[in-house]
Formats: sequence, C-alpha cells, structure tokens
Amino acid sequence: MTGSRETLPHVVILGGGFGGLYAARSLRNAPVRVTVVDRQNHHLFQPLLYQVATATLSPGEIASPIRGLLGREVTVLLAEVTGVDVAGKRVLLADGELTYDFLIIATGATHSYFGHDEWAKHALGLKTVDDALEVRRRVLLAFEMAERETDPVRRRELLTFVIIGAGPTGVEMAGALAEISRHTLTRDFHNIDPSQARILLLEGLPRVLPVYPEHLSEKARRSLEKLGVEVRTDTRVTHIDETGVYIGEEHIRARSIIWAAGVAASPVARSLGVELDRAGRVKVAPELTLPGRQDVFVIGDLAHFIQDGEPIPGVAPAAMQQGKQAARNLRLQLQGKPMEAFRYWDRGTYAVIGRGKAVGVAFRRFESSGFSAWLAWLGIHVLFLIGFRSKLAVLINWAYSFIAFKRSARLITGPLPELVRPGRAGEGSLRSHPGAESPVGDAAVG
Repeated sequence: MTGSRETLPHVVILGGGFGGLYAARSLRNAPVRVTVVDRQNHHLFQPLLYQVATATLSPGEIASPIRGLLGREVTVLLAEVTGVDVAGKRVLLADGELTYDFLIIATGATHSYFGHDEWAKHALGLKTVDDALEVRRRVLLAFEMAERETDPVRRRELLTFVIIGAGPTGVEMAGALAEISRHTLTRDFHNIDPSQARILLLEGLPRVLPVYPEHLSEKARRSLEKLGVEVRTDTRVTHIDETGVYIGEEHIRARSIIWAAGVAASPVARSLGVELDRAGRVKVAPELTLPGRQDVFVIGDLAHFIQDGEPIPGVAPAAMQQGKQAARNLRLQLQGKPMEAFRYWDRGTYAVIGRGKAVGVAFRRFESSGFSAWLAWLGIHVLFLIGFRSKLAVLINWAYSFIAFKRSARLITGPLPELVRPGRAGEGSLRSHPGAESPVGDAAVG
C-alpha cells in the first residue's frame, strides 16, 4: 500500500450483507480507504435461505465470496466484531481492534426467542447457510427415519413439522414443506406416504402475514390450507423441548421445529451508548447517522428509521438504498457539503406461498395475488441476486422444480443420526452422534 493511500480517510464497514456491500461498492472511487469486516467470508442472499433449507437451491447459488464481489480496491477482513468505542473511534474485534475515520455499521439482526434462548437447540431458525443446511438435514432425515420406523406413533411424530411464526419466512417455509411432502417425495419411499406429513404453521397474531392487507392475508391462508398446511392463528407457544411444542396444556409432539417468529438487532448496537428501540435497533438521525455523531452511520436491520410515521421494513431493498445513501452522505462530508436525509422508495414486498402462488403489494398501492404475484416475486429476487452465475443457476433450478416437481439439492450432510426409542434418553428424540451439533438460529411466542 502506498504512502499517499495511507493518508486517505479510513472508512470501516461492519457487515457484508446488502447494506454493507452496497455502501462499499458506492465508495470504490471515493478518496478513501475502505475496509469491510465480517465474520463470514461470503455475502448471503437471505430471502432465499428457505429454498436451501427445502432443497430447491444449493448454498453456492445464493452466496458469493465478499472478496470476489469487491475486488482489490477494498480490504476485507474475516473477524468477529465485539463492540465499538465511539469516543476512541475504534472497532473492537475478538482478536484485536481497528481505528477508523468514518464507520458504517451494517451488522444486521439475529434470532430472538423472546427470552427463551434455551429453545434455540430445538427450534432452528434461518439466518445463515449453516442454519439452512441443518434445517434441510433434519427435514430430509425425518422422512428417512420414518421409513425405518415401525411404531405408528413415533412415525407420526417424525412426520410432524411445526413452523412458529407466519410472517413471510414462515409462510414460505410452510408452503415449501407442503410441496416437498405432497409432490417431491411421494414416489421415493416404500413404507411411508410422505403426503400424510403433518405441517403446522403457528402465529400469535390474528392472521398470517400480519403486515399485509387483510384480504391478501386471507388469500395466503386459503392457499396454504389447500396445500395441506394446518394454520393456527391467535396461538401462543409456551414451551419447546426435544419432544415438541407446547401451546398451554396442549402438547404437539414433533421432531422438526422451525423458528420464524422473531429477530433482534445485532448486539453491537448495545456498545454504542445511544437509545435503542424494543428490538435493540439504533434510532438513527434522518441522515442515517448515530445521534450526535456525523462519523458513524447505522443502516439495514440495525437501524430504526421512521418514514411517514412508520418504521421502514427490514428488507433487502431498504438495506441497499441505505447503503448507497450512507456512502453518498460520507462523500458529501468529504466535500464540505451538508448531508441529505434518507428517503426509502418502497418498490414492493411479496411472499410466495407455493408453486405459482404468491401475494404482494407494489409501491404501497398495487396489490396482487396468484400467478402474477409469483412472477413478480421471481423477477424481483432474480434481480437482486448478486452475480450472473447465481441468477442463471437459480433460474435453471426454479424452472426444473416448476416443471418436474423435483428439487435438485436433496442431500443429507453431516453425521448419520441414531434412532433413540421411546423410554430411553430423549423420549424418542432424533439425535446426532457426538459432535454433530450445528449452529441454530431465526423466529410468534407468548
């Protein structure tokens, strides 16, 4: 690195998600040095994680190495951020520290179990590639174990899948599991009928997709029920253990539980010494800066930003736009010009329910459902995927899945499990051999 480059202002970006990636790209030709820090070496397209979990896509089709996306103009560090010393202008790492002139924090969100972190090992979420692969492993193993099981009660438990939370992730996951059992696997087994799998979608609020207009929520519910999903609203989970889910006194015995009911902001926010909202997000200024600081920007899922009286949603397009705006405001500061307030352009949100079915709202006004909404969902997701190879691979896999009712990524990875019979340790739970534990994570609870 040349001496002149060393004298340039140092911009540190925490997080290689959509917000951090778009901020880094927008600063490529600026008179600054840019360092991106992330604990993973890849950028992940999280909206399609559930398709990895349900064997439609492979991880490499929705994830790309950060270094390859940003090139040599940007320094990329693989490290764990433990906090920020705002006064000292330092980023604290698990194995050191970084100094900065400007800081853009885009560390996103993690799972929230509403004070019941002990549920995490039983109810898996979807935030990382590891999460998705473990969900896929458990789902496919459930069918394999049921094929060998002779006890009808135990077999029923293995073929019961519970999804907690009926937001977009929960609805999409429930629809995908229904299609796997009703279509993909129907001819693959001799001793079981996969189409008899029980899929339950639990939601604590009165309807599924609660942020959508009521009639679209009702259409989504009807579509799920036609697929064979048992939808329960106004339902509060009170306990989760290795035997299943408790709803008050009711016990639903299940071996596959997926958490899609709550998220919490990255714990990095707590080190900033500013006011946070109930979810732990930073209440940012209109310019996306930390209150009282012009050298620190907070964007993406970590930012609590109010527009027209409502917080903007924690979705990929919002993070992308904030990343660009943070980079623009940083450039304006370097030029001695006043920063500009951020304004989110809501192009629309969509939730896919199943093959050829979705609901969505575009530009906050235009509502759609059915096949047209599904096409819009498909187009938007392909548009936002990073890289031509990923776009092409995803399109090919979607076409194959749509035409043939098949899923090309039905691989079970990790150690083989052992079947623990009722009356032994775990009351008949599906357990891995020692050392097979995997990261768990994402998640409506009472």
